[in-house]
Amino acid sequence: MKVNIGKSGNFPIVLTENLWVLGNRHFNLYLIKGDNASALIEMGISAITDTVITQLESLNVSPTYLVVTHPHCDHLTGLEGLHERFPDAMIVAGRGAEEFITHPKALKVMMHEDRYMAKMLSANGIRPERPPIEKLFFPDNYIVVKDNHEIDLGGIILRCVKVKGHSPGNIIVHMPYAAALIISDSLGFHYPGSCCFLPLFFTSFSEYMASIDYMNSLRPTILGLGHQGPITGASVESAFRNSRKATLNLYLRIIGEQKSSDKIADDIFNEFYRDELTLYSEENIRNCARLLVRRSMEASDFQKSEVGYNPETD
Repeated sequence: MKVNIGKSGNFPIVLTENLWVLGNRHFNLYLIKGDNASALIEMGISAITDTVITQLESLNVSPTYLVVTHPHCDHLTGLEGLHERFPDAMIVAGRGAEEFITHPKALKVMMHEDRYMAKMLSANGIRPERPPIEKLFFPDNYIVVKDNHEIDLGGIILRCVKVKGHSPGNIIVHMPYAAALIISDSLGFHYPGSCCFLPLFFTSFSEYMASIDYMNSLRPTILGLGHQGPITGASVESAFRNSRKATLNLYLRIIGEQKSSDKIADDIFNEFYRDELTLYSEENIRNCARLLVRRSMEASDFQKSEVGYNPETD
């Protein structure tokens, strides 16, 4: 089943004895507590930082690790405030994250989007408790996940694994003890109350597909998404299947269209820019749609047999 997170869902939400969901229904962070240490996975946006700090304090937890799943604005701009509150916490990020963040265009884009999301949260009745970022924080020293990295929390081992296709520096966190997998946006953007996913293969279509299959092979029963809450139980298998199908279908649709790239991107934007996705600026999502078209065209010689495509069943 999917964990029910309503408009006024109470956080933190307990998933297991040692695993909680923090943040709010729009931006989900995950806390794992072992015998000797704890880790906060996902950083959220600046507008919810103080809420997350309050939630951590209510659990009497000062995180030992702050784990950045990937360097997109909605998963990163809360890092500065969390690091200020918990300065001794070690930051973990995937190789490639720092290079992405330090790109000359990154600061302007992230500041704009952080400000926009704060405004939209306020319009939805969630009051930001601090102003949007004015600078982009990333530490000089941090633990770099090159391929995989294990963190021992005391009785609980976290496996931080680099996956490709969605973003530079994208990592997932596997907790074998609980059959839990924190994947952020690696299955795409999940629309609440539905089986619909918007695929997000921003760096590579084929690598994104391979990552879906790899994550599925770990057979989790708890799937920690970055937005709209986790998925649990029998619904996990359906989530992988639906995400994979949506990704392949979008790719085939794009490369089969007899339209200009701009018109295809406009069609994708008009179809998907709704519901929770409107927390992001129109400009941002239009750019995402253009990127999906570009990555599909780059992979236009991709063989259907490589992903097990069967038009009669898929």
